[in-house]
Amino acid sequence: MDKKIAVIYKSKYGTTKRYAEWIAEALNGTLMEASAVKPESLAAYDAVVYGGWLFAGNISGVKLVTQNPCKNLVVFSVGLADPALMDFSAVVQKCIPADRSATTKVFHLRGGVDYTRLGFIQKSMLSMVKNSVEKKPEAERSPEDSAILETYGKQADFTSKEAVEPLVAYVQSIVQ
Repeated sequence: MDKKIAVIYKSKYGTTKRYAEWIAEALNGTLMEASAVKPESLAAYDAVVYGGWLFAGNISGVKLVTQNPCKNLVVFSVGLADPALMDFSAVVQKCIPADRSATTKVFHLRGGVDYTRLGFIQKSMLSMVKNSVEKKPEAERSPEDSAILETYGKQADFTSKEAVEPLVAYVQSIVQ
């Protein structure tokens, strides 16, 4: 019997969508943009994979899956910081309710940035963050701080199809 897997995403500039497409393809899942999902339909899936872009310590739109019944919930965030160097525990704690944290697996994937496509609010916020980071002594800068300075005002794409392999393997292991 085939397992039904939903791969839902909310993407602002395309990198989260790209990851969701790769995941859906690898899992033979149903790909859906978050705004098209009816919350009551989530319980019909054997696994739900949700991806949202990371901004200001939040995973965009994640409440869709954390506040509605989902079997085997897997969440991925996409942000500029390198997941190998960044501690995302505060994001997970903020975005995944305590009663769901033990049963929700969270992955973090590195996205990208294109300053020519950012909106005024995002540009303004990143400008303030950049100015704040520049004031810190170099020894006190986090990996995320360094990523902001390295990519500020530029176009950078860190997406990688191989980055979804651990997530795909995990989902396959829980829906057997």
